[in-house]
Amino acid sequence: MSDKKSSVVPFNPLDKRHLGESVGQAMLRQPVFPLEELEAFQGAGIYAIYYTGDFEGYEVIAEANRNDAFRAPIYVGKAVPSGARKGGDLEAKPGKVLFNRIKQHLKSVREAENLDSNDFHCRYLIVDDIWIPLGESLLIAKFNPIWNKLIDGFGNHDPGKGRHKGMRPRWDVLHPGRAWAEKCEPRSESSSQITSEIKDYLRNNPPSTDNVLITS
Repeated sequence: MSDKKSSVVPFNPLDKRHLGESVGQAMLRQPVFPLEELEAFQGAGIYAIYYTGDFEGYEVIAEANRNDAFRAPIYVGKAVPSGARKGGDLEAKPGKVLFNRIKQHLKSVREAENLDSNDFHCRYLIVDDIWIPLGESLLIAKFNPIWNKLIDGFGNHDPGKGRHKGMRPRWDVLHPGRAWAEKCEPRSESSSQITSEIKDYLRNNPPSTDNVLITS
């Protein structure tokens, strides 16, 4: 009989992975709304956006979300109250920061020439400030959303007058239409090249199709 000490680690409910799991799982239990029908609400928190359309390259993602399945987010994000990043007032009211963030995404989708906003849905969870980054990180790690992992720029804002010297986001090469992005420096990649990259990525990294978070 071996006298080696067991390597099993006792379960710690306060471990940050388990705390993040509880937040993420709570978000995945929330109802899903068409992006175009989202009504105003107060609060900060996390959210996931789902795609069900027929854009080339997103077929695997869309199929996992059709028939009200909504199992493969195309994007996961967060919205924190103003001042949270700077250690501001812990009692500050967040206002409609989460709702406004999601509506900004709706505006980006509407402006894209090759996307239909009716093909997008979302679910969200209002969360106390301290748990927001943890929940977002866990959901991104779980689902590897393509607009988080491979196609940057969906969540970008207009940098403002005189600040368009940076490279155009890959998202805007693939989905042109946002006026501010057209002012940025062009990229070397074409839309077809990025689409091929998406197909290769999803072939090698198929989206998770279950809504269970495991952080062993």
